[in-house]
Amino acid sequence: MVTTGARASLTSPWAVSGVSSGGREHAANSTASASAALRPARPVGWLRLGGCGGNITGGRECNRPPCLLALRGPHPEGQAENRLLSPVAATSVSDRSHVTNPASTTTSSPASSSAAPLSPAWIADPAELTARLAHRPARIGLDTEFIRERTYWPQLALLQIALERGDATEILLVDTLAPGINEAFAPILADETILKVMHSPSEDLVAFKHSCGVVPRPLFDTQLAAALAGVGSGMGYQKLVESITGIALAKGETRSDWLRRPLSPAQLEYAADDVRHLFELNDVLDGMLGQLGRREWLASDAARTVANAGDDGIERWPHLSMRNAQFLDAMAQRHLVRLLRWREAYARESDRPRSWILDNELAVTLARKLPADRQALQRELDAHPKAPRKLGDAIWQALTTALPDEADAPDAGIAEKRDKNRLRRLQDAVAARSAELGLSDGILASRRHLESLLDHGQWPDALAGWRREVLEPVLAPLIEEKH
Repeated sequence: MVTTGARASLTSPWAVSGVSSGGREHAANSTASASAALRPARPVGWLRLGGCGGNITGGRECNRPPCLLALRGPHPEGQAENRLLSPVAATSVSDRSHVTNPASTTTSSPASSSAAPLSPAWIADPAELTARLAHRPARIGLDTEFIRERTYWPQLALLQIALERGDATEILLVDTLAPGINEAFAPILADETILKVMHSPSEDLVAFKHSCGVVPRPLFDTQLAAALAGVGSGMGYQKLVESITGIALAKGETRSDWLRRPLSPAQLEYAADDVRHLFELNDVLDGMLGQLGRREWLASDAARTVANAGDDGIERWPHLSMRNAQFLDAMAQRHLVRLLRWREAYARESDRPRSWILDNELAVTLARKLPADRQALQRELDAHPKAPRKLGDAIWQALTTALPDEADAPDAGIAEKRDKNRLRRLQDAVAARSAELGLSDGILASRRHLESLLDHGQWPDALAGWRREVLEPVLAPLIEEKH
């Protein structure tokens, strides 16, 4: 077992371990009762403390959600394990195991464990994958490895699946380059009776949509769950695993070539680790969200993530996300919208990165001063080192063809006219509300969301649902106030 922190001898037959939101250890001096039981070899229950007793070490007020403490059984050596962990409860973990891969000649050795872990299996046969999943589990852990350096669409290179087998976790490493594999997995992705547990899956969902034709649902996003539970915003998988389990995962294969075969033992171990702890994260974070009454928050946000991944539409006003667009006049902004919509459609159709089609700098240059004719455009393209010279005809047509809705394009330069003091007051109000709820900045509303709300007087779609319910009482008076 990999641990962090120091072990301590405790006289109680059950050790209590946990920390406040600042990473400081709580006194283990509590008589609260356990509220839920987990499997053997994991914490046997939860203790809920009211905040951090009102303050934490140093006397600083704690506004984070109530901490959940793990009740642990006796240590195998007669002592209890006391670890300094995050605000979420500690969990015991299974040790890493080797991967059996017929495409690789070597494997890493399994570590010793009180319960023998299952060796991850390499799957390259659609029939075997179908057989392994025939029992239709209640939940599966999912991750992918993909390459997106020279293409618009992510190239799915490897699929990692975690399955529950009693108290053990079985890991399948699926070769998505094998014929028929993606089609065989599509029914599982489409099965809405199976919960898909993933970490920050927005790009993975796009990869599934492109390679398997399905966006998986329902979804439990562990990164989003951690943010809504007050654990931390935008936490990477390795950091979240270490925070909850105490295990430090290797990061060395992040930028590997996942399309090569055979994959190295280090790649296989890294890939298996990416799903090995998803069920533990799911259990702990779902428990925290339940205690806080925020499960519906996660379900709503996850549904939006799935919907966004399945949306094949082209962004209507892409110029609004380009910094230099604010310096263009109204007509030039319309030209830019024409170019950006054309670029998006062409990039998808040709499966090439947007910047390979037309980079932002050149797009703004052409939009700012429309070339006099096709020959003038070609001279512009010839003078630009990254210009797509062979696409001159298509670019000229896009530039000179009006869009039916372009007159409705919002002004990207509205930022110059915005009342910055009012925006600051909105930001301060959101920050105060976030602190009350124990959430990190940016979870409730981003600066861009507040700018849209201030500029147009309408709640953007991103702030619909529970966010509006939480924010409207504090923001409405500020929005309605006179300049």
